Amino acid sequence: MRILLIGKYGQLGWELQRTLAPLGEILALDYPEIDLAKPEPLYQIVQEVHPQAIVNAAAYTAVDRAESEEELAMAINGRAPGLLAMWARQIGAAFVHYSTDYVFDGAKGSPYLESDAAIPINVYGRSKLAGERAVEQAGGAYLILRTSWVYSLRRDSFVTKVLDWARQQPALRVVADQVGSPTWARLLAEASAQALAKGGEGVAGWIGERRGLYHLAGDGVASRLEWAQAILRLDPQRAEQVTREVRPALTEEFPTPARRPLYSALDCRRFEQVFGIRLPPWETALQLAMEIR
Repeated sequence: MRILLIGKYGQLGWELQRTLAPLGEILALDYPEIDLAKPEPLYQIVQEVHPQAIVNAAAYTAVDRAESEEELAMAINGRAPGLLAMWARQIGAAFVHYSTDYVFDGAKGSPYLESDAAIPINVYGRSKLAGERAVEQAGGAYLILRTSWVYSLRRDSFVTKVLDWARQQPALRVVADQVGSPTWARLLAEASAQALAKGGEGVAGWIGERRGLYHLAGDGVASRLEWAQAILRLDPQRAEQVTREVRPALTEEFPTPARRPLYSALDCRRFEQVFGIRLPPWETALQLAMEIR
């Protein structure tokens, strides 16, 4: 299987380059080789490589900066995925694209289903929702995988920040009113690779029969506070911590340019039913991530 991977330097893309490798030949690209704000030159690459699958792990992810860079966020997150999906359809390739729990407003109060109304409350969420709709409009053999609170221990993430804070601050204050589904990038990448592997050389036809929008995130629900407490508890170098107290806080105490949905956990049963794949409980995944740190 020939696979074109877009976004190899991101925390998910880095993992995908490795989990997809056993499936065949991988061409992995990222900025500055390609620029999704101006994706048209990619068309020639798609035509030359003629991959059987295109995986788009690239995105504009600066949630707060997006409030002042809406056009750039829309170009990368909103318009480029539609072009990639269209090009994939033209050459008969499968297309995998990643979206976010931030397409929801957080008002539901229980894990979101794929059928729930997407009502983003910030520019980043609106740009990602625009990308979802552009992929759907392009059609073809596509998977849109919405995920939540992705982290990696090799890149800057909430997990690495908490570990750093714990070595510098005797007391931490962490928001307790934001709830989501923490997702280790490595397991997200492995699940993606397994889904493609099931299609084999006929991956486009196989994905085409199952095309659509799916939620794929760590199993279970946690607040930022609960997540931080688990990070500290599972830290293999706990002796280095100077933090002795972790206190709850409210989101409103930490104002940011972009609003965050207070509840954005995802219900991933549909992906499990269709593909037979389920990510483990978020705390189990966190423990695994810590053990290889």
